[in-house]
Amino acid sequence: MLEIVPLPAFQDNYIWTLRDGRHAAVVDPGEARPVQEYLAREGLSLVAILATHHHPDHVGGIAELAKGKDIPVFGPKGEPIPALTHPVGQGDTIEIRELAAAFSVLDIPGHTRAHVAYYGLGSLFCGDTLFACGCGRVFEGTAAQMLDSLSKLAALPDATKVYCGHEYTLANIR
Repeated sequence: MLEIVPLPAFQDNYIWTLRDGRHAAVVDPGEARPVQEYLAREGLSLVAILATHHHPDHVGGIAELAKGKDIPVFGPKGEPIPALTHPVGQGDTIEIRELAAAFSVLDIPGHTRAHVAYYGLGSLFCGDTLFACGCGRVFEGTAAQMLDSLSKLAALPDATKVYCGHEYTLANIR
């Protein structure tokens, strides 16, 4: 059975770890150290890296995690992501065979020009587009793009579990 485990990074980032008993994939590893320590402690082998957008607090650990290994690195087409091996966009499906998991890729620009989300197993990994009680800031995209992206996410099944890139809940409530 696949388990999803948050690894805290920096002040308020989440690195999401998808794992079974032997393998793991990570989403938005802004730094390598928490991932390396977790994998070593749990005896897991890293089999995939997924990035939602190019900001350093989401991709800063990728190059170190992938260095010297044959690990697929998925990320949005058109964004400068270190060690990216599999550029993806709307309509693509990624498979992580070792975890028996597949995810549909959704283009959700607004926070950045080419931000993506990964949807599968009833779960959404949406980076900095959607948060509890709020949405991400518009840095490189437009407000119209963000609205369209949020509408796309709102159309997903109500039971979808949302895994966002930061813990902003209390700040968003305020």
